[in-house]
Amino acid sequence: MKNKKINKKRNRLVAFLLKVTNLKIGAMTENTRIFNFQPNQMNKMFFGMIFLFCSIGSIVAQNDNIDYRNKFSLGGKIGTNLSNVYDAQDQTFHADSKFGLVAGGFLSIPLGNFFGVQPEVLFSQKGFKATGNLLGSGYTLTRTTTFIDIPLMFTIKPIGMVTIMAGPQFSYLIKQRDVISNSTNSYAQEKEFQNENVRKNILCFIGGADINLKQLVIGVRAGWDLQNNNGNGTSSTPRYKNVWYQATLGFRI
Repeated sequence: MKNKKINKKRNRLVAFLLKVTNLKIGAMTENTRIFNFQPNQMNKMFFGMIFLFCSIGSIVAQNDNIDYRNKFSLGGKIGTNLSNVYDAQDQTFHADSKFGLVAGGFLSIPLGNFFGVQPEVLFSQKGFKATGNLLGSGYTLTRTTTFIDIPLMFTIKPIGMVTIMAGPQFSYLIKQRDVISNSTNSYAQEKEFQNENVRKNILCFIGGADINLKQLVIGVRAGWDLQNNNGNGTSSTPRYKNVWYQATLGFRI
């Protein structure tokens, strides 16, 4: 009887995700993209991930009686960013979302049963995919920006299995890789920004939630840059701010 209820929940979950994500799959040719994201695709995928994690948590947590709310804990996690850019200026291209790796560690510091602080240190890849036109010739650009992210989040823990959090994040840009291609050729360019006037220290805001399943931690986040990437405005790099959704799987020690 219990297995039938779980299977029923999973079937509803699959149907919901197919409806929410609304991914359009195109033909795999040189001139088409496999996934055609709609303007609000990032929002749909984010809320779909939240629904998925909450459903898994409600099933697994039925046998979870451990409460970590008033315990110090250290852990590691790995997952993915779904990133794009916003507040772009003087752009001649259309940007789409791209996936990137995120991995690092976290420390949970309780301030009583219901509040706390959670600092993290993360290796985080962001960026975007873009198409545009230059001098009458079409091109595609895939930009991957690699950051060291240090969020400092204040947490609210209404129940043992759920932690809600939000706070500032400091991001340090360590590398950027561009892959540019057109109808005739393709090349990659990698920069470490030693001399170019690009803002490497960026202040961000991040918020989200963790689902605590004994030592397993499932996390979802959404983050926005509060500063643009263009330093004092003299850099030749196009001006924009990063926005990203994040899903991770962690293990608490």
